[in-house]
Amino acid sequence: MTDASKYYKIEDNKLIRTHRQCPKCGAGFFLADHYDRWSCGRCAYTVFKRKGKRAQTSQRRSPRRRIKSR
Repeated sequence: MTDASKYYKIEDNKLIRTHRQCPKCGAGFFLADHYDRWSCGRCAYTVFKRKGKRAQTSQRRSPRRRIKSR
């Protein structure tokens, strides 16, 4: 059994969740916080964390396709 105090904290008589919840599994299933991603242990849902300016802008070009010459 895990320690529930690391998933919740109380501020101004309100319960605040400290970890993200899994959107597929619903309330009560938290995502594990890894150094580069968040992941659900139940359904394997994964969200990758962005790093640096380039990742935040997310202006990726589509790969160019080579045209086969005959």
